[in-house]
Amino acid sequence: MEEETNKALIRRWFDEVWNKGRAEAIYELIAPDCKVHGLGVAVLRGPEEFEPFHASFVGALSDMHISVDDVLAEGDMTAARLTVTGTHTGDHLGLDATGKRVSFTGMTFTRWRDGQIVEGWNNVDLPGLMKQIEAG
Repeated sequence: MEEETNKALIRRWFDEVWNKGRAEAIYELIAPDCKVHGLGVAVLRGPEEFEPFHASFVGALSDMHISVDDVLAEGDMTAARLTVTGTHTGDHLGLDATGKRVSFTGMTFTRWRDGQIVEGWNNVDLPGLMKQIEAG
């Protein structure tokens, strides 16, 4: 039962926070003591540190959509394989907006406690994203 609940939670995370852009859902789904690894920055701690990262991506890819391609769960852990698409409409990633369509992949392992993320490990193809944005 815990596995099915956690599978639903990881899908909710990507739908609410990323696809619908509900920043307030970050505070619902990330525990105050959460640690998030692997997003190209130092470890982010809690929803207050995660929210600016979220804002930069939403600002850069305003029509971003994350498809959850696969989810596995065991105990308090989920693993998800993702495909991200969007249009580079903002300069929040350090480059002027190009209007280019982008698509890249990622994976995340997430530990859950009481319906909230307590730790996340991410592997996102940020170099692939930047190459698409920078390509002439």
